[in-house]
Amino acid sequence: MFRVWAKIWKENKLIEDTVIEDGSEDTRTHKIFHALEKACYEFDLSVPIWLDSNVEEFKRVAKTRFKADNFVEGISFDFLEFQIIEEDY
Repeated sequence: MFRVWAKIWKENKLIEDTVIEDGSEDTRTHKIFHALEKACYEFDLSVPIWLDSNVEEFKRVAKTRFKADNFVEGISFDFLEFQIIEEDY
């Protein structure tokens, strides 16, 4: 099972979170993008843009933060944290 934890933070407080599960046979990259889309749908957010810094951080530690610079629309929180918590190999 592939699971991702998405969390919205504001002023160092966890405001909202969700866990997205994907048991499909899709590629890891597709699972990541689909999970981000599902989480943003649940949070009623536009899907953030992956900047080079997000890609590098995610490759290193399987976790990244999307801040205001990543969103086309304004956001009412500090950042969206996106982290893989379980991965099937």
